[in-house]
Amino acid sequence: MRPFNSLKRRIIVAYLLFAVVASLFFAIIAAIAVEGIEVRLVDERLKEVAAWASPRHAAGLSVEMPAGLSFHHAGDIPPPLRGLAPGMHEKTIDGVDLHVLAGRDVHGDFVVIDHATEYEKIEMVVYSMFALAFLGFLICASLLGAFIANRLITPIMALAQAVKAGQPALPLQDNADELGILARAFAARTTELTEVLDRERFFTGDVSHELRTPLTVITGAAEILMAHGDGAPVVRAASERIARAAREATDSVTVLLRLARAPELLECAPFSVAELAGQECQRYQPYTAGKPLTLVFVPDHDFQLDAPRELLAAAIGNLVRNACLYTLQGEVTVRLAGRALIVEDTGPGLPEAARARLLHQPIPAGLAGSSGTGLGLGLVQRICLHLGASLTFTPRPGGGSVLRIDFI
Repeated sequence: MRPFNSLKRRIIVAYLLFAVVASLFFAIIAAIAVEGIEVRLVDERLKEVAAWASPRHAAGLSVEMPAGLSFHHAGDIPPPLRGLAPGMHEKTIDGVDLHVLAGRDVHGDFVVIDHATEYEKIEMVVYSMFALAFLGFLICASLLGAFIANRLITPIMALAQAVKAGQPALPLQDNADELGILARAFAARTTELTEVLDRERFFTGDVSHELRTPLTVITGAAEILMAHGDGAPVVRAASERIARAAREATDSVTVLLRLARAPELLECAPFSVAELAGQECQRYQPYTAGKPLTLVFVPDHDFQLDAPRELLAAAIGNLVRNACLYTLQGEVTVRLAGRALIVEDTGPGLPEAARARLLHQPIPAGLAGSSGTGLGLGLVQRICLHLGASLTFTPRPGGGSVLRIDFI
């Protein structure tokens, strides 16, 4: 899983987004409140001073202002503040920020100046505090999101690792929350699948053992017929065909018996894949007799494989045999490329049912009875799965099939 798509990162990002949205919301409210306070503390104050001072000045009475405030009328107005439109103004004179209320009475213009206001500095302090609070909120949201994500993701990852490792007892099954429900569901499903696989393995082993005896009898009878057939060509040909079919069935039974065993119990030893492929091609050369077909092995490449030799021999043999059986003319080519074995033929291609089964797709209705390749292709799939290899099919340009086994 890519880190940017992980559930943990999504949780942290969700908390951060919540923190940003909440901070913006409160920042807007704070800005409105600060501006409202400014209107109340400065603007309204200057208006009250003007409402008190203007009538006194008009009556010729003394206008004494509190510290930090001054009232100027007509010619007493400082030159930089003359001609201002009625209302509140913020001016900077000689580096000093002033709040100025300009107005007009019956005797002319006047201004009320707030010289000593510290409101701008207070605004800066308030906004700085909000910025620090915003950063702190983001940090706290990140830490809280990481904490909750760890509390949630860690047990899920532990459960996933236990399922992947095939542990018989999964963790979290005693939990009463949703994780416990998930763990118990995994445990029940894993137990069910294990029982199904065990039944399939035992059934395959039992059937293979039961088939060995009749196959041995058939092989012996065919050998007797070949030895005492009085030289009749028809009898000898039929006997050879029976013996060959019995040997192939015996080989399939042997492979099924080995597949029924756990992979770690199989004997492995390094061997040359090119040598084995050449032997299998030589073995199935008789399948090209009587038709314009050639079986060619291209020994241009080779690699070593550490795996059960008889299983890979069965996989190669089944692919080569099917290609020779269903290709009426042309060529069957076996070659190696990288760590892959390729069997290419000029036959009619895989039947629709066999192609669907190979691609793990639903088999079309009416075609489920037979894939057209007998046991061979299914057996190759089982062997590849057992060996950790992959079997792929591509149509050959001009007709035919290309089957490829890729090894890790």
